[in-house]
Amino acid sequence: MGLLTPHFQRVSFEPDAVLVRSGNELDQIYFPHSGAIVFMVDMPDGDTVATTLMGREGALASLSVLGPARSSVTAIARVAGTASLISAAKFRVAYARSAAIRHVVQVHARSLLLQLQHVAACNALHRVDGRMARWLLQLHDRVPDDVLPLTQEALAQLLGVRRTTVTLTMSNLRAAGAIPSDRRGFVEVDRARLESVACDCYGLMQRTIDRMYCQELPAPQPALAPFRESFVVASDKADAEFKGASLEGK
Repeated sequence: MGLLTPHFQRVSFEPDAVLVRSGNELDQIYFPHSGAIVFMVDMPDGDTVATTLMGREGALASLSVLGPARSSVTAIARVAGTASLISAAKFRVAYARSAAIRHVVQVHARSLLLQLQHVAACNALHRVDGRMARWLLQLHDRVPDDVLPLTQEALAQLLGVRRTTVTLTMSNLRAAGAIPSDRRGFVEVDRARLESVACDCYGLMQRTIDRMYCQELPAPQPALAPFRESFVVASDKADAEFKGASLEGK
């Protein structure tokens, strides 16, 4: 039996559900199976802006293994989904016992840092059209449908702009054929055309993260595979090694 699997609890989350609130203690870790979770930074003037998007390739609050801490961001479910949930205390026990799990956490930390760096550079250098296309592509990677459940208000939060800017930008993307249609709460995307108008950040970021996951995480590990499975593989490997060492010591 692995170090993590016996302690997982299956949960579901609805759109706009707050999974972690800024300032709260990180006492639970989510391993998403589906859906999309966005990290939001709350500004002093009340505005919020997205910094990172996570789906089934990630683990929410996994860095709590470094010790009890409070969240610096608010994590919101942008798209409904399900996840495996484990307490931070139990996860820290497995982390301390398993070098394999520690390695997976390190890979995940580097992928988050990479996303943060790209988003910061993208926000500073690129036009809103390209940035919106990037966010839509990132959401599309995590939603098995060409129609994304997404409001203009949610897009404004992702981009850190006013809704009037979102309306104008969506009009531009519709003219380019990247958004064939949109209606209240939903946006239809044409992926090929969306990729043609997205800034270079999307392709560069995804290629780097895919390569990182494929080369460094436990096999089998296809591109953008569920991060939870990497932890389970690492957990089972560590458990087998621990049992083997125990038998040798008898």
